[in-house]
Amino acid sequence: MTFALLLILLLIAGGCALLKWHRMSSFFCCAAGLFFWSVGSGLAAQWLLTDLQAAYARDVPPDWGKRNAIVMLGAGTVQIPNTHQVEAGTLAYARILKTLALYQACRHSGHTCTVIVSGGDAQHHGRPEAEVYGGILRSLGVSASELLLETKSMNTYQNAQFSRALLAQLHADRIVLVTSGFHMRRSLLYFAHFGIDVAGIRADFLRPFPSLFPISYHFTVTDLALKEYLGVARYHLYNALGWNIRAVRPGSL
Repeated sequence: MTFALLLILLLIAGGCALLKWHRMSSFFCCAAGLFFWSVGSGLAAQWLLTDLQAAYARDVPPDWGKRNAIVMLGAGTVQIPNTHQVEAGTLAYARILKTLALYQACRHSGHTCTVIVSGGDAQHHGRPEAEVYGGILRSLGVSASELLLETKSMNTYQNAQFSRALLAQLHADRIVLVTSGFHMRRSLLYFAHFGIDVAGIRADFLRPFPSLFPISYHFTVTDLALKEYLGVARYHLYNALGWNIRAVRPGSL
């Protein structure tokens, strides 16, 4: 996404140069250079991520109820070349470990706890994310009787939509949502749209580091942050146009 924006600025600068609009061409060339440096140095990522993650910086343990549900959102899979093996994506492991820790803490408190793993095969690797992650969680000690897999969702909006049916069966007193810190705001927005009252617990926290010279890591992190802002903006646009599924009464689940 950042490279696409950079390319647009350079194309505009080139078009202005062809039209002999030299001042405009110089302006867009400078804008492209400033944009490239601000992203590559980490300044843009720091600004974007601070706004996204600040509210979830503290890792506060949830107040467990008698019946609890932990919903973990998917973070992609990886298909190993020249094999049929499908593994959890890099960002998924933090979510898996956080879910496991919460499950163990909930069980230790003496209350009922069910884990819902939400994620279909959005990358078309042959296995749903939930199935891959579920296998890892079972191998780490999560009881099969306390593990539900939601394997149809292709995006965060559908994570919320399809998890609702499973949550309705559990009648949980407390629902905990596990995802990445940068992904939490959009996730909570979607779950609230379907009337699901959840407590968000971040699995990881992205933090860019200042660099005088541009590095590729900051472009990746900035892309992740921009995707979240675009997702929130798209949600509100679709609501205004009436394209979203009708919202459910807040707190109805």
